[in-house]
Amino acid sequence: MDTSKLTNKTVKGAIDALQEKDSKSWLTYFTSDAKMTDDGNPRDFQNFSKNAVGDEWFTELNRVENSGKDIYGHLATKQWGEFDVYFKFHVNNDGKIYQLDIGQTSKLKN
Repeated sequence: MDTSKLTNKTVKGAIDALQEKDSKSWLTYFTSDAKMTDDGNPRDFQNFSKNAVGDEWFTELNRVENSGKDIYGHLATKQWGEFDVYFKFHVNNDGKIYQLDIGQTSKLKN
């Protein structure tokens, strides 16, 4: 999958690591105390990273918004199958992701 649409350097690095199933590299893009939500519910980021990286990957990127920090696409997972998702990255002034909000786009509230 082509990640050249990703204009934010930090987000692109994190997504490239996810695509390459490289959990060590993935974690370097996040703060040590990174938070996350899944469909609006708090989730343990470290646990997500341990279980998702290597078992989840994007098959398609549909759109990129918010200066390259919000991505929408199609995700494949070993555990849950395939579905459309959003990943919204919150990046601090040091270029590290301090929060990741993910979820199914069908559950987005307008």
